[in-house]
Amino acid sequence: MGQTERLLMMAEDQLTQYSTDALKIQKLRQKIALSVLPAEQNRVKEELIAEMPTDGFSKIVVEQRQTAALPFWGIAGLGLLLGISTMQPLDFLATLGGGAAAIAIQRWGWKLQARRLLIQTLEELEQARKQPN
Repeated sequence: MGQTERLLMMAEDQLTQYSTDALKIQKLRQKIALSVLPAEQNRVKEELIAEMPTDGFSKIVVEQRQTAALPFWGIAGLGLLLGISTMQPLDFLATLGGGAAAIAIQRWGWKLQARRLLIQTLEELEQARKQPN
């Protein structure tokens, strides 16, 4: 497992905590500062910035992944409702497709949000190194 993957896992672990972004970044800063050299931090940050998608839908998914997945949850629910009420097995395909799309969007949003949190943390560490005490 490479350094970037390890740091992304640490960021994903912080996302599971119910706290503010500032507190998550503070906890990540401590872990990263102790375990990763500054040159490696810069390399990881540049790699993450290069891999971060910049299109409009990706930005929506990063900031509000539940909202982006909501229409697909609706399609899944509607397919289930119609499949049960009209006894049409083909309507269950909408349930499967909508549910799979919603889960995929939320999983992708989780990964993108972890990347964004890690980038913010690495930028704060860089700013702290630049400013003398």
